Amino acid sequence: MGSTIPLLKEQSLFVITKKVLPWILYALLPLALLRLYFYPLPFPPSPETELPHSSTPITITTHSSLSSSSSSSTPPLFSSPSSTSEKEKGGDDDENETACDYFNGEWVRDLRGPLYNGSTCSTIKEGQNCFKHGRPDSGYLYWRWKPNQCNLPRFDPNAFLQLIRNKHIAFVGDSMARNQLESLLCMLSTVSEPKLVYRNGEDNKFRKWQFVSHNASVSVYWSPFLVHGVEKSSSGPNHNVLYLDRVDERWGKDLDRIDLLVLSVGHWFLHPAVYYEGGSVLGCHYCPGLNHTEIGFYDVLRKALRTTLSSIIERRGGGNGGGGGRENTNGIDVIVTTFSPAHFEGEWDKAGACPKTKPFRNREKEVEGMDFDMRKIEIEEVEDAKGRGKEFGGFRLEALDVTKLALLRPDGHPGPYMYPFPFANGVRERVQNDCVHWCLPGPIDTWNEIFLEMMKKWERTAME
Repeated sequence: MGSTIPLLKEQSLFVITKKVLPWILYALLPLALLRLYFYPLPFPPSPETELPHSSTPITITTHSSLSSSSSSSTPPLFSSPSSTSEKEKGGDDDENETACDYFNGEWVRDLRGPLYNGSTCSTIKEGQNCFKHGRPDSGYLYWRWKPNQCNLPRFDPNAFLQLIRNKHIAFVGDSMARNQLESLLCMLSTVSEPKLVYRNGEDNKFRKWQFVSHNASVSVYWSPFLVHGVEKSSSGPNHNVLYLDRVDERWGKDLDRIDLLVLSVGHWFLHPAVYYEGGSVLGCHYCPGLNHTEIGFYDVLRKALRTTLSSIIERRGGGNGGGGGRENTNGIDVIVTTFSPAHFEGEWDKAGACPKTKPFRNREKEVEGMDFDMRKIEIEEVEDAKGRGKEFGGFRLEALDVTKLALLRPDGHPGPYMYPFPFANGVRERVQNDCVHWCLPGPIDTWNEIFLEMMKKWERTAME
């Protein structure tokens, strides 16, 4: 009898465990999924996905030469501290400075991942919140840009906020300008929450945030041509109208209250349009049925940039220059973000329009065709305006040359995940894809890492 009791207890325990254990597992599964959503695990690098080191300079250069190969004898625009850390570790740079071209390099694996995610940043546009919309892979989040000559430091939100203390930054341009702005806001919000103080226009195309901790403001102005334009609409002509000899005053009227201007345009110039200059029709781009000369859009982009940069120089180029105290002068800093290529493969409304899940390897893809020409025009106009603005101490201008960096990242777009869970009911033959803008977090965060290094360079120069 005494030996029977332990046996019965063991049997009872077995029965209870058998009944309860499945329910415990069912309860733990949702908790595990929530943990993965808010804190996705990093993916370790593998031999198949790691990009190789290359001592060969890549095609795009950051100086005024626009040849198809970079020249080792030409000094880079910007410098950064040198580093001996391994590319997989992504360590910070030491204090010794060396010349560095931030725009020539390769994408390498980074175990750290982004500073934020789709649930911790409230300013992400829904169409770019890829993880929240069900994108199943997260490997695209674990890459960093490694310049050939140095390391690009990880974004330091405190340093950025300190540099813009008591200043107003404005992002002006098309939806790529907004994409870059929202990336910046997300990274800054990891240390200081931005307060929305103004919004206006359809889809909140004009907005302003304030970082109270640093008395700093960040704005976005929708201006897809930079110059004055009338966009096509369902109730009007099926083409845009551009006036190439005057800037868009929606941002121009606020120019005297802006300390740092980030310009980003390009994609809207591909749309059908009629162009005016000096009160007369100059020509058009793809305007069948209209009695206008077809002139394309390359020269139009050049004219729009020249008008824009000339107007900035005329209105704000008379400051005295200087560093941290420039908020009390009439000077202005200007960044032109170069053209960001799209990655459509086939039709835009078919599944798999941008299916890549990892970056291109170095030399696997070259900047060519329209992407090359758009970037070339932007770099040339920046260099020309820098020459014309030299006489003004308060005018600083540089190109944020992201064309090559962007070209090598076909994996960073929302694709079909511009909408929530597009394949919840099975794979459809037709599905809208976004292969132009960037997931947040995503590759475009790197644009702002380089942006910060450019600002640091300006600050060091001003202190000399």
